[in-house]
Amino acid sequence: MSYDLYVAICNPLQYSMIMTSSFCVRLVILSWVSSFLLILPTTIYRARLPYCGPNKIGHFFCDSAPLLHLACADIHAIELLDFLSSLVLLISSLSLTVVSYAYIISTVLKIPSGQGQCKAFATCASHFTVVSMGYGVSIFVYVRPSQKSSLHLNKILFIFSSVIIPLLNPFIFSLRNETMKNALKDTLTKSQGFIKWMKSL
Repeated sequence: MSYDLYVAICNPLQYSMIMTSSFCVRLVILSWVSSFLLILPTTIYRARLPYCGPNKIGHFFCDSAPLLHLACADIHAIELLDFLSSLVLLISSLSLTVVSYAYIISTVLKIPSGQGQCKAFATCASHFTVVSMGYGVSIFVYVRPSQKSSLHLNKILFIFSSVIIPLLNPFIFSLRNETMKNALKDTLTKSQGFIKWMKSL
């Protein structure tokens, strides 16, 4: 999405030529294949570990670290592999996003009118908000050499990243829409009227 915004703002006249359907499909396939190949070695290594103890994960979904700590073997090597693959995956994609936004910001600052700048920044604000929250949680959880000491904190962060952020996404992305803003104002006005009516009973 950051590349899409970069093309839309920095090369608006060439947007339809650059962001073709086939190019978008290639981008999706590239991200899937590269992510799959990056986590494949750790997945194979993890599947070969002996699991001889309890088989219950104290987590609300099957994540890598809680599963890894059920193994009855030395897991330092695989923790290091997990750390390195997470570091490469998250930092490389974050770097591409940051570079895209650096170009976007430099282009927007060259727009002569203040209204044009505000409109361009408003276009990017919702995506930047969601990306910041997603990367913040992911980097904090995954880019650490050992996760055993913070498994409980990770549960709270995973609830935030898998429940709270997706719940906020429709609001974050739709608050630029005038119809949505008006509907939200109407709802708030009606709810204040309802609260006053309840208090008068």
